[in-house]
Amino acid sequence: MVRKKFNRKEIAFGVLASLMTILTLTFYLWHITENVQLGYDISRGESQVKTLQEDIKKLETKKSALRALSRIEKKAREELKLADVREDQIIYADH
Repeated sequence: MVRKKFNRKEIAFGVLASLMTILTLTFYLWHITENVQLGYDISRGESQVKTLQEDIKKLETKKSALRALSRIEKKAREELKLADVREDQIIYADH
């Protein structure tokens, strides 16, 4: 059996072709990995947005409850011992 010897050009071309194939596959795998990672990041971000929107709704509900006039009046009367203004306490300014 006779083996063919490869000259330098053929060896260089084979090495270059192998290197290009490896680089192309490496880039392709990196690209796919990055797309999957971005998908996970987007999913986490959307989840955080949903959680924050729910927190905002809860805080707005709590804010409305705290700003209720009946609650404020009750606190003013019970905790601060405030009473309704008397007629003799009102001063009218003439302009």
